[in-house]
Order: sequence, then structure tokens, then C-alpha cells
Amino acid sequence: MYDTFGMFFLALALGLTGALAPGPTLVATINASFTGGWTTGPKVTLGHMVVESVIFILIVMGLAAVALPYSHVIAGIGGIALVAFGVLTITGSRQVSLEETSSGTHVTNPYFSGAITSAANPFFWIWWLSVGSAMVIAGLQGGIVLAGVFMAGHWCADLGWYTVVSTGIAQGRAVLSDQRYRWIMGICGLFLIAFGIYYLYGVFVTR
Repeated sequence: MYDTFGMFFLALALGLTGALAPGPTLVATINASFTGGWTTGPKVTLGHMVVESVIFILIVMGLAAVALPYSHVIAGIGGIALVAFGVLTITGSRQVSLEETSSGTHVTNPYFSGAITSAANPFFWIWWLSVGSAMVIAGLQGGIVLAGVFMAGHWCADLGWYTVVSTGIAQGRAVLSDQRYRWIMGICGLFLIAFGIYYLYGVFVTR
């Protein structure tokens, strides 16, 4: 069982690893930041949060009850997914570039783009069907407040990362260079693998 602070910081770390992954939401943030400035990151995050709020409510209102008997299986899938995402993150960090990531279609409404790019991203759904759902269910075992703490930590990670990206773009990428981006992704990849192994150990060995 996680305590409040433990759940928050774990969610913060896991949320950061998910937000770092190159995808349509990151593309939307970068493209809109060229004209929208540093506030683009928070605006895209709010749109992203709307979609995740719906998922969270669905889990709390009934999906968790259906999934609870299978929590052992869900947790196992989540641990395996963490290790897989970690390997993919480290592999992708070697060549990732913000300049290449930004070569998409420019968006005009960051709130809408944050929501639509989240819902249209397969990685988003894979993450929530494995890692995200497992962590929310684990939080619910300690009460709705603890599950809410997980979401708060997760959203703080999204808000922090996308704000850093939009600020870096608005200031001519002085804040966030490709090299720094690659280092951050690599470190997060290692964290994912380490926590995935730890999570699987807790599920299958110490259970």
C-alpha cells in the first residue's frame, strides 16, 4: 500500500515518463508554442486532462469494480509494459530531436489539440490500459483520495513537462536543447525499467 506522498511522487515520475514520449500531444505543444508562447504548454495540458478525467471517472464509477478481481493480472501487464516502455524510451532517446518532432501540422486551439491528440494517440491508450489503470486501482485500494493523489501527481508531470517544452520553444530553445531532451528521456527510460522490475517483483514474488 502506498502512502500519500509516495503515491504523489511515484505518479509524478511515471507521468513524466509518459509525457516525454514523442507523440501527437508533444507535436501539438511544439507547433503551437511558436506563436502561442510559454502558456501553450498549460493550455495543451488542460485539454489532455479533460480526456484523462473521463478515464479516471469511468474507472472509479465501475470499471475498477469489474477489474478488481483481475488486479493481479492487470498489475502484471502494467509491470511488463513499464519495462517495455523503458526499453523503447532509451532506444528512442538516442535519435530524438525537438526539431524533427515539430514537423507536423500547426494547430490553432491548444485546448482542443491537447484533448484530440491525446485521444488519437495509441500509446496513450496502451499506457492507460496497462500502467495507468493498474496504478489507479492500486490507489483505490487505499481510498478515493489516494487515487486522486495519483491523478494530481500525474497531471503535475504533464503540466511541468509541456510548460518546459513551450517555454523552451518560445525562448528560442535556450531552455530545452536536443541533448538535454535525450538525457532526460534516457534517465526516464532507466527509471521505467527499474520500477517495472520492482513492480513485478512485488506482484509475483512478495504477494
